[in-house]
Amino acid sequence: MLHKRYLSQGKICEVTFVLPSAINAKTAVLVGDFNNWDKKVAPMIYTADGSWQVILRLDTRREYQFRYFVNGSEWHNDWEADRYVMNPYGGENSVVVT
Repeated sequence: MLHKRYLSQGKICEVTFVLPSAINAKTAVLVGDFNNWDKKVAPMIYTADGSWQVILRLDTRREYQFRYFVNGSEWHNDWEADRYVMNPYGGENSVVVT
């Protein structure tokens, strides 16, 4: 799930990425274009309702591909992404449009 808030007169979009509790994650990391798909840069925080979240500030007027890396071995898309695109591995990536 994505929550967006625009800052700096619309030049920055603060995006809260939320991985729902239904995934039953023990660990979760957000990876994507914005962090060169690095699995160490954006670890998600476990919340009281069982979901995971992380907040990033992204440049506006762009599209970013992303996925959630869960439990050190599972890839998940965002169920409510702005759209999806094919990736080179035969699956899809989620896309957030800022």
